[in-house]
Amino acid sequence: MKDILLEILYILAGLVSITTALYALKDEKHPSRIGTALFWGIFGFIFILGKVLPSVVVGVLLLVMGTLAAMNKVTFGSLKNADEAFREKSEKVLGNKLFIPALSIGITAFAIAQAFPQKLGGLVGLGAGAILSIILCLAITKSEPKNIGYDGSRLLQQVGAACILPQLLTALGALFNAAGVGEVISTGIGGVIPEGNILAGVIAYCVGMAIFTMIMGNAFAAFAVITAGIGMPFVFAQGANPAIAGILGLTAGYCGTLMTPMAANFNIVPAAILETKNKNRVIISQVPFSIALFITHIVLMYVWAF
Repeated sequence: MKDILLEILYILAGLVSITTALYALKDEKHPSRIGTALFWGIFGFIFILGKVLPSVVVGVLLLVMGTLAAMNKVTFGSLKNADEAFREKSEKVLGNKLFIPALSIGITAFAIAQAFPQKLGGLVGLGAGAILSIILCLAITKSEPKNIGYDGSRLLQQVGAACILPQLLTALGALFNAAGVGEVISTGIGGVIPEGNILAGVIAYCVGMAIFTMIMGNAFAAFAVITAGIGMPFVFAQGANPAIAGILGLTAGYCGTLMTPMAANFNIVPAAILETKNKNRVIISQVPFSIALFITHIVLMYVWAF
């Protein structure tokens, strides 16, 4: 059941991407409508048929997408948001009801993950929450269903090629781990850290997680590599509680997430949606808090894990 539902959700995500491709193709004012339409069309095609396509074919398609992005052929068209006056008027009428659809996504995902942890899981819950959110949006705003495709396309084009980074970086993390990058890091760190120095091991583990997460854009992708290369030999092997040190190592990586454009979903997408003048505005605002949290992680790991 879980696999079937996930496949349905992947198909729906693919249809959203293909809808974006069609909007871009029909947009005569689009500065790069062919390249943009091709990018989103391929993306949707992979989501819908990726399970049955040979891995080589998917790899080639990803290279085509990467080439289009590198050549700046994936751009935003002329799709416009509602005018400011209309949005302000709607906000006054709807008030805090606007938050209900957004909150329903997290609540539904959590509820399904807790009620059916083995049969369904959080990812199915997230998809169900997104569908429920759309229904609530239509019911609360009394908007026309056709606006779903239009605004979905507008936002996806506004975010651009950065939306594929989470998938690519997660795959890259698995590739690094399989290639033995952790062992290489362990060998290099071993020549720097004094043997038996717990504090140095903790600092190296947290710094490694933060830096590698900044490179990968995903702490989960960095966790396997850095834990194998630094955490196991220089922290866990010295008597650290694996549960405490492991979770603090993971969240230390998220301090790096707050400071990197590679974490597109967290840092680039909000800036694009809010149309900030500086695309790194979110990162700039988060850096002081990230550094403070990072230092706190080192202290907590050193005190609590040993």
